[in-house]
Amino acid sequence: MSFVFIGRFCFSFLFVIFSVVAAQAFELASHKDRLFAYPAVLSSGEGGAYRVVDYQELRDINGRDAVPERRVEGRYVSTGVRRFQQDLALRTDAGTVRHFAVGKTRQARAIVLYLHGQGGNRRQGVNDFSFGGNFNRIKNLMAKSGGLYLSPDIPDFRARGTAQIAALIAHYAAQSPGAPVFVACGSMGGALCWQLARHEDTARRLGGLLLLGSMWDEGFFQSPAIAARVPVFFGHGSEDRVFPVETQEAFFRKIRSAAKGYPARFVRFETGTHGTPIRMTDWRETLNWMLTGK
Repeated sequence: MSFVFIGRFCFSFLFVIFSVVAAQAFELASHKDRLFAYPAVLSSGEGGAYRVVDYQELRDINGRDAVPERRVEGRYVSTGVRRFQQDLALRTDAGTVRHFAVGKTRQARAIVLYLHGQGGNRRQGVNDFSFGGNFNRIKNLMAKSGGLYLSPDIPDFRARGTAQIAALIAHYAAQSPGAPVFVACGSMGGALCWQLARHEDTARRLGGLLLLGSMWDEGFFQSPAIAARVPVFFGHGSEDRVFPVETQEAFFRKIRSAAKGYPARFVRFETGTHGTPIRMTDWRETLNWMLTGK
């Protein structure tokens, strides 16, 4: 009896240890990494947390798209992922949330949301051919990795929008207990990123925030997300005329100095404009860094 008990105990103990190690080792599967890797790094700082990346419109748009800014060349996309894509509607107390879901809606290993900016909609985040094929890549990365990718409609960038996205996150987080949630916000969608960081229930589920050509918010310094050291990524074009890069860089440095060693990164796309980070951000590199929790 004692031998059986010890054997079962050891097996259970080893299983727990194995599960923890496996969770810690989880990273997104590879998908077209060489095509989507950053061009040359022109300079770096903050111990590598800040990088200036070479961006050239002639190469990174005209040389990449079959129809500039409309349709990327075929080698950048894998459209078979569409068989894992659903157009859904979730009823919440804050209203019905129309959204696309790509990948596992239950037992997902990680969840990524893309929140569009002013004038966008849920279709932007699943368009396979726009923005250099970068949305097609995140769809494939999540589907291949046992994850879930969500692209919802947003009614506004204030209380109602925050409530709907928080409800969407709560719904899918309940279907995939323990899965970290990463929220990527393009342009004005950043207002929701910062509001979600202050939302107690949502903040405890966050695995990271990605601000893509977006804004800053001093309220982040009083949020439960910063207290939990949720990783933050900033991607910004140096020629952004909507949100000046200098202000966003200063905000990044303030986060870094406010909490020593805070997990924040900044990629400045030199000569890039407002939409450049959505096209150029390396999803796999960024999310795998966030998954390490460092």
